[in-house]
Amino acid sequence: MTSEGDDGRPAPPTSLPLQGGARKKLSAPRISLSLDHSEDDLGETPDDLDINVDELDTPDEGDYLDYTDHELDWEEQDPVTTNKSGTSDTYNTIPTYSAEEERRDVKLWRTVVIGEQEHRINMKVIEPYMKVVSHGGYYGNGVNAIIVFAACFLPDSAREDYHEIMENLFLYVISTLELMVAEDYMIVYLNGATPHRRMPGLGWLKKCYQMIDRRLRKNLKSFIIVHPSWFIRTVLAITKPFISAKFSSKIKYVNSLDELRELIPMDSIQIPECIIKLDKELKEAAENSKINSFLQGTEMAAASRTDRQDQAGASSS
Repeated sequence: MTSEGDDGRPAPPTSLPLQGGARKKLSAPRISLSLDHSEDDLGETPDDLDINVDELDTPDEGDYLDYTDHELDWEEQDPVTTNKSGTSDTYNTIPTYSAEEERRDVKLWRTVVIGEQEHRINMKVIEPYMKVVSHGGYYGNGVNAIIVFAACFLPDSAREDYHEIMENLFLYVISTLELMVAEDYMIVYLNGATPHRRMPGLGWLKKCYQMIDRRLRKNLKSFIIVHPSWFIRTVLAITKPFISAKFSSKIKYVNSLDELRELIPMDSIQIPECIIKLDKELKEAAENSKINSFLQGTEMAAASRTDRQDQAGASSS
């Protein structure tokens, strides 16, 4: 039961409930409170605060919680953590990153600046096609560079990632030109042995021309196309409205490697095997054509002489 004091507040309990329904009676200590505290009274404990520790009720052994089932063996504990659902999750350790792996990852991407704009090239994507552009040595006074572009190394347009490859390859070709060229230069475009599906599209060629720095366009002295096909001739005819007449005058067609040797030194130019094979086949075909023409001409001449002789015999008779 609770009783109220003079001020209407409930009086403090005078007993403590124990196990079994028994109650322990508590005796409140007499504490003297006064508003007139001096500095010496601060922090002092009243002398009449008398508490018998032996009379306090303490819990017995049955009241203690049992923690024996929750003990952990720290020495043999596996690196797993148990969540609230009872399942164990393995810790995801941070993988080590060696210096070799870091150098390899850096090589996968190259940052270039083209037209005062920064671009990133995915080198892994274009790795099989990097032979498309190469340095072919020098001509003239030894300062003018020869840049070789082999279309046979371009990707097949049937690939699903064709546009991604061509986008990165475009950036690679333009940035490589800027690195290779210091003074005047020429481009040797190896068009032979390239199927139609590997030919660069009109939009790609137009973009290349537009993205080339003005210095590179000005310093380009010659654009030699080796083994030109009807397709490349048609493409260049279509692109004429987009390029200057001065650039068009730099384009030259060469039908064989022998003709190319008459124009530039070939010592440092790496010609792909497929181009060499094609050039040999075209040369043999040209020789056979000449032989056939010669034989046909001989037969025609012989037939003409026979006709004249027949006519002469008929008139004499």
